[in-house]
Amino acid sequence: MQVHPDCEMNIRLVTEPEITELHIKWMDLPGPTDVLSFPMDEVKPNSKSNGPGIVGDIVLCPAFAERNEKQSLTKELELLTVHGVLHLLGFDHAEAKEEESMFKLQNELLEKWRATR
Repeated sequence: MQVHPDCEMNIRLVTEPEITELHIKWMDLPGPTDVLSFPMDEVKPNSKSNGPGIVGDIVLCPAFAERNEKQSLTKELELLTVHGVLHLLGFDHAEAKEEESMFKLQNELLEKWRATR
């Protein structure tokens, strides 16, 4: 996605009480969730002006994600990580058209990732 290769991103795995606290504090939403993204610098995909920067932080809650039971925990965490990265890069799914675009890209990236493993 042509993001500078020296950009930094953090991924943190947390417990349900911790993600619940973050969800309430930063999203003003009750209860736990599976992933939260906290963008830092204005790093955008396919931008020629992007230099090294801090893309942001992703917080994952494996215990909450595991309850999803749609796929293995490993595959669910892969999906949530890609989802979180896309949010860091400015993608959203608040509207139907945005959701279609973001989820299509998310699936394409996951397919490529899984094909290399």
